[in-house]
Amino acid sequence: QVQLVESGGGLVQAGGSLRLSCAASGRTGAMGWFRQAPGKEREFVATIDWSGGVTDYTDSVKGRFSISRDNAKNTVYLQMSSLKPEDTAVYYCAASRSIYSGTYAINYDYWGQGTQVTISS
Repeated sequence: QVQLVESGGGLVQAGGSLRLSCAASGRTGAMGWFRQAPGKEREFVATIDWSGGVTDYTDSVKGRFSISRDNAKNTVYLQMSSLKPEDTAVYYCAASRSIYSGTYAINYDYWGQGTQVTISS
């Protein structure tokens, strides 16, 4: 069983930046970030394959967010820039036993507890 611990959330003004981190207790395959805003369903944000060579993003964050990973540290990052109020949500880290898991939450085997990101206008 892999444990995931997110960090880096907080309150920033619109236009600002944040970097989320997710440390895994062991080696994983693909990793991803999802988010859930109040009253909305959890949605895909970004994913990265086991090697770090393949990434994908939801359209609303392309060009603003960047996912990366450090396999030596079993950690995945989400660099978020040009933040907007609509990015406000709880952000969840997810990990898979597969080398690539895509955009569907069902494809991920492990989940973190989430970290709150709040963007003020």
